[in-house]
Amino acid sequence: MDDALTATGRWQGHLRGFRFLVDGTGTALAAGALLVALAVCAALVVTWPLVPRLLRAVGALAEFERRRTGRHLGHPPSAHGTLPAPAVRRDLGWLVLHATAGTLAGVAALSAPIGLVQNLALAAAWPLFPGTVSTLNTPVASWGQAGLTVLIAAGYAAAGVLVVPPLAHGYLRLNAARLAPPPAALARRLAQVTATRAAAVDAHAVELRRIERDLHDGVQNRVVAVAMHLGIAERALERDPAAALPVVLAARTAAEEALADLRDVVRSIYPPALADRGLAGSVAGLAAHSPVPCSVREEPLPPVAAAVAAAAYFTVAEALTNTAKHGRATRVRVDLRADAGRLVVEVHDDGAGGADERAGTGLDGVRRRVEALDGTMSLHSPPGGPTTVRVTLPAQA
Repeated sequence: MDDALTATGRWQGHLRGFRFLVDGTGTALAAGALLVALAVCAALVVTWPLVPRLLRAVGALAEFERRRTGRHLGHPPSAHGTLPAPAVRRDLGWLVLHATAGTLAGVAALSAPIGLVQNLALAAAWPLFPGTVSTLNTPVASWGQAGLTVLIAAGYAAAGVLVVPPLAHGYLRLNAARLAPPPAALARRLAQVTATRAAAVDAHAVELRRIERDLHDGVQNRVVAVAMHLGIAERALERDPAAALPVVLAARTAAEEALADLRDVVRSIYPPALADRGLAGSVAGLAAHSPVPCSVREEPLPPVAAAVAAAAYFTVAEALTNTAKHGRATRVRVDLRADAGRLVVEVHDDGAGGADERAGTGLDGVRRRVEALDGTMSLHSPPGGPTTVRVTLPAQA
């Protein structure tokens, strides 16, 4: 049983390697086309304005191949990060490699099954098509020559079993090495991850202090007031029961206020609307209660983790609050969309602008929360407006 499972796993690995080379043939041909286009643009001055677009296409193709290679390797692909010039040079080097070696490897992988099927068909059908030749240009005009053609087909099958798997393994490793980011990008990425994780710890500590302060200054004071009123009511019941009713009513009011404060604290930790209505529904609820007229433009969204949904929700809530308090805007628009597997949230208003996250508007806390989830936040708010807050988050934290 173990031997059968081992053999099955080995054949599945061979098939995955074959598929990797075959799928890579398409991207290799695309790489060749881009390589020719870049050469033409370099030779003809009038086509130089097309070079930036072609380089973006090269980057997109390299990113697609990086992800495909990562799936076959079994671990997430690595991106170049924020080193544009080295990344372009590295992608161009990969483009040349993939346009040549990738095409040859794909053709070699395809030749095995095609040669096998073609030679077997010629060996079986030669009486119907006299004068045919095998893929090695040998005639097939008798049953003996047909037997030789079957041997040629067996050679193609053996090549598929013995040559294609190591070829796929070698090219997979070569492709991964050429697509991997340079050491400087890895060092920068490590520094960024370290910084964001430290910011996450700080943000968590700040959040705990805020919750403690809200509970101490709000809910606890309300509960103390309830206890004091109940104590006064108890003494009043002993001396003058009629005078106890106003005190009991005051205690009830204090209890309701404590409950309202407690609900606010709970909502600030994780809004119940997210669990009940999802991200789109909860953002629509924020827009409906916004003092400034607000519209929501939503595209189909991927499933997002709870922490990501909470970060997106608090981003919108903070932006709408700032717009209402400081923006002097007449309209606000919230955009929710997906871009390359990431969640993008934009809040745009037509207000006076001049927003500064360092001025205690709460946007600095939003940035810390977003970066702790490996996301990014940008703020564009020139004096005179408009203001746009843009947050990009991974769908799964």
